[in-house]
Amino acid sequence: MAIQALAAAQGVDISIIGNLGAIGYGLAAIGPGIGVGIVWAAYIQATARQPESAGLTRTYAFLGFAVSEALALLGFVVPFIYATHS
Repeated sequence: MAIQALAAAQGVDISIIGNLGAIGYGLAAIGPGIGVGIVWAAYIQATARQPESAGLTRTYAFLGFAVSEALALLGFVVPFIYATHS
């Protein structure tokens, strides 16, 4: 409500604010995308250096992947929660 009042006071169209959530999610997805790439690159490098540890490092790779993707899912859900309360 406060954002709508502030936007109306400054003469900003309220419908634009809803579209900014999509742009924000697009920008927020860049970080987890880079994070997933770093996780799998580290897994590939570790497996190439020491192939017998592939089983152990695979577990950590999937944990790192899950944590990185959780950030992307949060970035996807938060604009919808915000849109329903504004």
